[in-house]
Amino acid sequence: MIDVLLGLQWGDEGKGKIVDYLATSYDIIARFQGGPNAGHTLYVNGQKVVLHTIPSGVFHSHCLNLIGNGVVIDPVTLKKEIDTIVALQPDMLSRLFISQRAHIIIPTHRALDAASEASKGNDKIGSTLKGIGPAYMDKTGRNGLRIGDILAHDFEARYNRLKEKHLQLLNQYDQVVDWQAWEDDFFKAVHYLKELQIINAEYWLNNQLKQGKKVLAEGAQGSMLDIDFGTYPFVTSSNTISAGVCNGLGVAPTKIRDIFGITKAYCTRVGGGPFPTELMDELGEAIRKEGGEFGATTGRPRRCGWIDLVALKYAVMLSGVTKLIVTKADILDAFKPVEVCIAYDVNGTVTEDFPYDVCNATIKPVYKQFPGWEN
Repeated sequence: MIDVLLGLQWGDEGKGKIVDYLATSYDIIARFQGGPNAGHTLYVNGQKVVLHTIPSGVFHSHCLNLIGNGVVIDPVTLKKEIDTIVALQPDMLSRLFISQRAHIIIPTHRALDAASEASKGNDKIGSTLKGIGPAYMDKTGRNGLRIGDILAHDFEARYNRLKEKHLQLLNQYDQVVDWQAWEDDFFKAVHYLKELQIINAEYWLNNQLKQGKKVLAEGAQGSMLDIDFGTYPFVTSSNTISAGVCNGLGVAPTKIRDIFGITKAYCTRVGGGPFPTELMDELGEAIRKEGGEFGATTGRPRRCGWIDLVALKYAVMLSGVTKLIVTKADILDAFKPVEVCIAYDVNGTVTEDFPYDVCNATIKPVYKQFPGWEN
C-alpha cells in the first residue's frame, strides 16, 4: 500500500519534518513531483539540513528512498545534496534509487527560467529560477532529456541538440545569464550520477508493493500551487495534489490508502500571486518573525496571513485527504484573537467556493473570530 503526504497550502507547511517523523512506519519514501525548487528542512543531530530533491526518509537507515519519474533533476544540485548527506549518513547511496524516466534540468533551462521571469517586469510569477518550468515544458513538448539518457553513448550529442533549441529561444530575450559558466559543473555531476542506482522505477516500486512493503509518497510545494487547480498562472509546473502520485511514480490509484494533508495554523506564501488572507501590516510581520517564515530554498521572506478555510477545504476535496495534520499552532500562542477565513466576498457575492479567476477577482475574506489559546 501507498500513503501520500502533501501540503494543502502554498508550500512550506512542514512536510519534511512530518515525513521524517512518520518515516519509522515505512519501508520506502518516494518523491513524485517537483524539483530543486522544493526545500524540506530537517535537523540531524542538531544540524540543519535542507533537502531539495532527495526524499526526507534518507536519514532513517531502514528506509529506501526513490526519486520518481515525475521529478525533474538538476544533476549539480543533486550531487551537492548527496555530498552533504553522505557526510552525515555514509550508507545513504545504497538506499537511494532514481527513476530512469525522471527528466533533467540542463544549464540553459535555468537561463530560460531567469530570462522569462525578468521579461515579465512587474508581473513576475515568483519563480525560484531553478529551471523547473522550462524542464517541464521540454518534457510535455517531447524535447527533454531523461536520467536514463546519461547512460547512452550519444548523450552529449542529445544534450547539444536540446541546448541549440534553447539558444534560439534565448535570442528573443534582452537579459540572459552566463549559463556557460555552469556547463563544466553540469557534466561533472552527470558523470557522477552515472554511478548511482538508476532503475526502471515503476517495476521496482510495484514489485516492492507486491512484497508488502509500505510506501510513503512525499509531495513538494503545496496544493494551491498545482498546475491545474492552483492560483494559475502563479503556480508550479507539476501536479502537487494526490493525483500526481500515480503519474509521478507509475502506480495505480487502487494502491493508495491514506492521504495525509498538512496545513499550518496560519497561511504563508513565497513570491507573487493571490493570497486572500494576507496581512500586510505589523501583525503579518509579527507572525513572520515569530514563525521564522523565510524560504528554505530562496531565503525570501514569506508573506503571512490568517488561515483560509475556503482554500483549505478546496485542497482537501481535490486530494481526498483522509488525515489532517496542523503545524505551527504554537506560533499563534501570542496572538489574540485568532481570525479564521470562512468564506469569500467575491465582487459582492459571498461564497465558500474557491473562485476560478482568483487572480483578477476582488476578494474580501469573511472572518470568524476566536479567542485564541496558550501553550
